[in-house]
Amino acid sequence: MRFKLIVEYDGSDYHGWQIQPNGPTIQQTLEAAVARFTGETVRVAAAGRTDSGVHAAGQVVSFAVQVARAPEVVQRALNALTPRDISITAVTAVADDFDPRRAARSRMYVYRIWNARWPSPFWRRYAWHVARPLDTEAMRAAAIALMGEHDFSAFQAADCDADNPVRRVLRSELERREPLITYTVEATAFLRHMVRNIVGTLVEVGSGERSADDLPGLLASCDRTQAGPTAPAAGLCLQRVSY
Repeated sequence: MRFKLIVEYDGSDYHGWQIQPNGPTIQQTLEAAVARFTGETVRVAAAGRTDSGVHAAGQVVSFAVQVARAPEVVQRALNALTPRDISITAVTAVADDFDPRRAARSRMYVYRIWNARWPSPFWRRYAWHVARPLDTEAMRAAAIALMGEHDFSAFQAADCDADNPVRRVLRSELERREPLITYTVEATAFLRHMVRNIVGTLVEVGSGERSADDLPGLLASCDRTQAGPTAPAAGLCLQRVSY
């Protein structure tokens, strides 16, 4: 029996989604909880691999077990067996061939910037503190230029293993509710560090270090050294996966 889970997590204390030898990960924690509950060793798959320190409000996870169980029983058991910084908000039974990554039509990320002189203790784990004033109108204009299908090599991490850097951005919007700036971006898929590199560039635009008009040329350059710095992981959250 295969299950689809919607999972929320605070990624602050984890080394990302994927299992690795140098620290705890979300995948490792979920697989341990499933093993304790079912007595089976299973591999859980996700719609996307979040990096160290990145959060999720709507990560989609799937796994299969040999013994059938009611979805509500699975949800209750896994929530009891996972730490408080991980929550399974929904569980449904799905077809055996469901693949959360390949079946996804789009993914939406939200990045938050705390734009005030002083940091907030309440937002320090969930937003990037930028003390200098930011021109949100200029940032909004730059964000709009990213809409559509482009080669996003200029925003791709050096260690990204994607075969093709072309991605189609369906939504790229920026909103300000003092002192919080929220950048929302939805695309068919993302390159490694793509959103954080975009945000680092948008902050340069907002700071007056570059013009919003530079974005089309930056995309065309396909040169990562021409884009801004990688924004901190804490501000990034995988908000939703659509099927």
